[in-house]
Amino acid sequence: MQRGWRRVVAGGVVGVALCLVPAGAQAGRIARSETAPKVTSTTNGASYRAAMLMDAASGTVLFEQDAHRKSPPASMTKMMLILLVAERVRDGSLHWDDPVPTSAWASRIGGSQVYLKQGEVFPLGEMMEAVVIHSANDAAVAVAEAVAGSSDAFVDLMNERANALGMHDTTYHSVHGLPPGKGQQPDISSANDLAILARELVKFPDVLKWSSTKEAPFRGGKMTLTNTNRLVRETNWVDGLKTGYYREAGFNVTATAKRGDLRLIAVVMGAEQKQECFGEAAKLLNKGFADYQALVAVKQGDTVANDVPVKDGKPHFVRVVAGGNVSVLAKRGDKRSFALELSLAGDVNAPIKANDRVGEVVVKEGDLVVGRVPALAAEPSERLTSLWDRMF
Repeated sequence: MQRGWRRVVAGGVVGVALCLVPAGAQAGRIARSETAPKVTSTTNGASYRAAMLMDAASGTVLFEQDAHRKSPPASMTKMMLILLVAERVRDGSLHWDDPVPTSAWASRIGGSQVYLKQGEVFPLGEMMEAVVIHSANDAAVAVAEAVAGSSDAFVDLMNERANALGMHDTTYHSVHGLPPGKGQQPDISSANDLAILARELVKFPDVLKWSSTKEAPFRGGKMTLTNTNRLVRETNWVDGLKTGYYREAGFNVTATAKRGDLRLIAVVMGAEQKQECFGEAAKLLNKGFADYQALVAVKQGDTVANDVPVKDGKPHFVRVVAGGNVSVLAKRGDKRSFALELSLAGDVNAPIKANDRVGEVVVKEGDLVVGRVPALAAEPSERLTSLWDRMF
């Protein structure tokens, strides 16, 4: 039997009580987002093919209309290219200062571009800035070729990642999302799948930094990158993510915004008018923020326990803090109560360093587990070497 600690959280007010958590015991079943309430209102009269509003943290769907309808995402195809590159930079296989050359094919791709010339080389970070902000097709192709050797090879990576994410409505045929030429097939996705993809993208600060940029210099200031997202250009609260348009696809946007601890994702596909596309996305986001809030159960650095014993340690007890954040989606005005349980995998043995993992913080609502984060030692504890120290 391991000693555990419970903190009860109710509407943001925290109380403390001692409890016991058996070693290896299951603290409860994982919460499923499908059980959360959904917005019942609709955007009546809107002329678009599909739409979705999703909570970024939990994946809870707050509104959907024909969300699995398959449709060309146009330049929102580039969202998967952006994700694959960001993941590789995070994992260390790519770096933002890696040189990216421009092939003859990339220089001739057409559409929205930064007019790369064959043989020109820019750092990966600058190329991606052009992709995210300006939706540059030539930069997208250059990056794909540099990463995978060819656009076709990169498309294979895109489809593999889409399958791994559960994006079952999606099939990629290009890295840029331009309308298909003769004998080619269009890229296909859905509002549901694009929201899933957006949930992954918002985890990357560099992506959000670029997607929230209204304008940026390129070529040493000789060219200005203008954000294609009207909501980013004309408001101060939307910080991404991507737009797309060609005639058969209609106007498309995947938009995201954060207020307090709540981040929402809105997708609108196949709108007939540009203004309507952005307007409906803004309505969805505003509706979500009006109806919902994120209740913070635990924040990174919060103290979970003050007196966790350390075997053969000096000091004998250490403070333990949460190693991450857990927020729970709730309708505004709802009364919710959460408990934080510290579960230790076994004895905490010295020596330990500050930020060493000693167990897990389990966030529960009743018997339902709504989140887990690492439990970290807040300070070090040295190993006692003398018998006298161990006795006293």
